[in-house]
Amino acid sequence: MLLIFLGCSIMGTAYVLFINPYNFVPGGVYGLAIVMHNIFPSIQVGTFSYMFDIPLMIIALLIFGSKFGFRTVVAASYTPGFMNVLTNLVYPNEAAVESLDPALLLGGNLNFSNDLLMAALLGALLTGIGMGIVVRQQATTGGTDIVAMLLQKYVGVKFSKAIFYADGFVVVAGLLVIGFGFLIGEPDPSGWLLTIYSLVIIYCSSRVLAYALDGASYDKLLFIISDQHAVMKEFIIHDLDRSATYIRSRGMYTDAEREMIFLVVSRKEVRRVQQQIKKIDPRAFVVVTDAYDTYGEGFKAFPEENDLQAE
Repeated sequence: MLLIFLGCSIMGTAYVLFINPYNFVPGGVYGLAIVMHNIFPSIQVGTFSYMFDIPLMIIALLIFGSKFGFRTVVAASYTPGFMNVLTNLVYPNEAAVESLDPALLLGGNLNFSNDLLMAALLGALLTGIGMGIVVRQQATTGGTDIVAMLLQKYVGVKFSKAIFYADGFVVVAGLLVIGFGFLIGEPDPSGWLLTIYSLVIIYCSSRVLAYALDGASYDKLLFIISDQHAVMKEFIIHDLDRSATYIRSRGMYTDAEREMIFLVVSRKEVRRVQQQIKKIDPRAFVVVTDAYDTYGEGFKAFPEENDLQAE
């Protein structure tokens, strides 16, 4: 629960400080809430989020079960309230809260009006980190997170990609309202630019989310073809303290059959293995590639049935 609150706080901070003031619409319920705030500025972004989240939370309770639903309710209930409280703290008065003018944010000490790309990247980074922390606890911050989980569960679309697709619809709404002035009558001359930055936020936050869920590739996969199998085996089992697998193979040019070694090691061990292979058999043929998901003894535990996948 502490991690859920932490992740929601990071995500809420990203919106209040780096997204809401610049009218970025990075998809999701909170992006849609930003659009609605432009139409009804007297209602805060967090309040609109509650309006959209409640029916989606009911769906989460029905589909994903009481345990998961409880975590979703906690996260989705906490985040908009945190955003409202933080918004009132960082702006000087009610008029500033309605306008969300970045020049008034923290007394103008955090104004990125002249560097929108930096604001977008900071917002994307914090959003991805916060969302990743929450989702790793098998919860969701609500909104299109729930839509993405439904797509993953029933359609087979991976979580981060489903988020990307669902958020695109919200970006279009932002372009119509903020960029073209639909329903507000005062189009933003930089509306197209804001839409581009919104897409940057969606893409970058989805990459950070994927990294937060699955991590980087810390393992390496080696295919080794050598005539010195006995020495290689001694090194791998006794010096490297790992095991490997022999794969029967046949050379296309020579048509000769031989054994190929299939070996998975950590990234930091690759250099040592390469140097040792060079000592044992300088004529060996070795292919090294990334192993993003390695399950079994000495590596990752197998995922649970309902665990979320980033890719």
